[in-house]
Amino acid sequence: MFRYLLMFHNMYFFSTPDIIKKLLGKSLIWELNNGRKTIYLTFDDGPEPEVTPWVLETLRKYNAKATFFCVGKNAAKHPAIVKSIINSGHIVGNHTYSHVNGWKMDTPLYIADIEKCDAILKTPLFRPPYGRIKPSQLRQLKGKYRIIMWSLLTGDFDVELDKDKCLDIVCKKAKSGSIIVFHDSLKAHEKLQHVLPRTLEYLSKTGYAFLSLK
Repeated sequence: MFRYLLMFHNMYFFSTPDIIKKLLGKSLIWELNNGRKTIYLTFDDGPEPEVTPWVLETLRKYNAKATFFCVGKNAAKHPAIVKSIINSGHIVGNHTYSHVNGWKMDTPLYIADIEKCDAILKTPLFRPPYGRIKPSQLRQLKGKYRIIMWSLLTGDFDVELDKDKCLDIVCKKAKSGSIIVFHDSLKAHEKLQHVLPRTLEYLSKTGYAFLSLK
C-alpha cells in the first residue's frame, strides 16, 4: 500500500491528502506552518542552463528565496549554476544523483546513488524523485537528512495540463506553510515561464513571503 499512496500510474494529487501525511508518519516533512504568511517554493530536477538562471532572476525580482532539489549528475555538469543558486541566497537539496525511482531500486543501490549526490552538494535536505521511497530506504535516510515532500504539486511537468489551469491551482490552493513543487527542467520550462512570475505576483500582493527550507 505504501507504494501507491502518492501516485498511481499517471495520476497524482495536486494537494497531498491529510490521510497520506498521517499514514507515512512524521519522518517526512509535508508543510511548515510557522504562524506567518510564508510559502516555501521548491524546484526539482535541475540545474538546467536554459531554465535555472531564468528562475533565479525571476525570484530575485520578488525578493523570494527558494530551495532547489538538484539531480547530482546535473549539478556535476553545471557547478557554476549551483554556485549561483547558493550565492543568490537559496538552498540546495539532494534529489539523488541519477533521478532514480526508489520503488524500483534495491535499498543499497538507492542509498549509494544519494550518497554520490551528497558528495557534490553536501546538504542535509533530501527529496525522493517522484515522491517514491520504500520504508527500508526511509529508515536509513531519516537520521541523516530532513526528507522534504510537498503539500502542493503544481503539475508544471504535465504536458496535458493547461498553463492557466496550473496557475489557478497554485494560486487557489497555496496557503501559509505550503511547500510547493515546481521543476527547473526543460520539460516544465514553457509552463513555468507562464506560472512562476504570476504566482509570485499574486501571492506577494496577498501578503506572502517566500523562504527557503533549512
